[in-house]
Amino acid sequence: MNIIICGAGRVGFTIAKLLSEQGHSITVIDQSSEDIQKINDALDVKAIVGKATFPSILEKANATETDMIIAVTRNDEINMLICQIAFSIFNIQKKIARIRSQDYLNPKFTRVYNKENLPIDVIISPEIEIAKSIQRKLEAPGALDSVPFADNQIRLLEISIQNNCKLIGLKLNELTKKFPNLDANIIAIIRGDKSFIPKKNDVIEVNDKIYVIINSSQMPETLEAFGHTEKISKKVLIIGGGNIGYNLAKNIEETLEGVRVKIVEKQKSRAEYLANELNNTIVINGDGLDEEVLSEANLDEAETVLALTNDDEDNLMVSVLVEKFVKDQKDIENKRTMALINKPNYSLLQSSLKIDDLIDPRMNTVSSILKHVHKGTIENAYTISDGEYEVIEAEIIETSELINKELKNADLPDQIRIGAVLRDKKVIIPKSNFIFQNDDKVVLIVKKDTIPVVENLFRLSSV
Repeated sequence: MNIIICGAGRVGFTIAKLLSEQGHSITVIDQSSEDIQKINDALDVKAIVGKATFPSILEKANATETDMIIAVTRNDEINMLICQIAFSIFNIQKKIARIRSQDYLNPKFTRVYNKENLPIDVIISPEIEIAKSIQRKLEAPGALDSVPFADNQIRLLEISIQNNCKLIGLKLNELTKKFPNLDANIIAIIRGDKSFIPKKNDVIEVNDKIYVIINSSQMPETLEAFGHTEKISKKVLIIGGGNIGYNLAKNIEETLEGVRVKIVEKQKSRAEYLANELNNTIVINGDGLDEEVLSEANLDEAETVLALTNDDEDNLMVSVLVEKFVKDQKDIENKRTMALINKPNYSLLQSSLKIDDLIDPRMNTVSSILKHVHKGTIENAYTISDGEYEVIEAEIIETSELINKELKNADLPDQIRIGAVLRDKKVIIPKSNFIFQNDDKVVLIVKKDTIPVVENLFRLSSV
């Protein structure tokens, strides 16, 4: 597929890297010669310095032969204009735009996004996606991540294996024997700086991060099996009332019954806005690093503390203050802290600062975009291990190569593992004699360079 990416920042760079590694023909456009030089130095793609709103620049990028354009510049209006020009002049069929301003995303106005008005096919809001991601984590206490697939019937959990896990040393093929009623399938392991799709004789080790596909209805039992008995936080404190904090608080109010939320917001006008827009959330106007303000917000009583300001350093400092406020070691261990971090190097501080989870907005945005790139009957995708693997949901149709085949005869490469199948609203962890049928929803993991194989397995046409 020929794809133009407009914007060579962290998101644009990552998308270009992953899509080029999947075999797509990529062209990147950015006004910054420095950012374009970084692209040229690191990636095997075409890179152009210039304004992506200029038709002459898009023509230079071979827009007439382009299948998709992805606008991820730092400016909403530029991203919108890029999509308009891409459609009106070059008739590019699929147009994806990153839009941050909440006013543009107001449901009252989104009817403008169509071919007759503003031709954007997919709108990605990083703030909304991050808020959804955090909410999923809150719904799965003990999990590092939780992602729904197949009409929310199947779920991907990322779980840290700690010393108290009784499954340490267990071979993967023994998991079913130990928990015969548990629909769970470990599809990937991160061990140190290595990630891999495990074989049946691989064992679970302490400090592993495992990715397990489960029946969504068995999430509490699955987490307990892997040593996590944490409860859903009933008291949540958010430091930073920007778009992420606002969307998260709104989501919690609408979906998590019994969870009380407080937001600390430094800017007075923004705090007033939050207080007017949110129904059950307590809004405190003050500096999230001021100890008196945090005392007023009852930091010591909060079960989950989320640092979601626009400043990485402030977000990291929140964890230091959590430990200072909470004197009892047991209370500290029971308190969950998350911090929004844009600079990847700060991830090295996670352990020393005792932060439970670092939230990377880049990979959230990338995942949201990539699921719209794949061909065939692929309906959902989520990147893990910094883009090394994707977990994909696809549907079996009459033209699928897998239809009516047993799993053992599917001849799948080692870089692909079937995690679970949804058939007639029933979740199945397939064994070797499982036969794929029409309308099956299949959730699988695939290494990034093998994604074209998956697209071929689930192609729309037999030709």
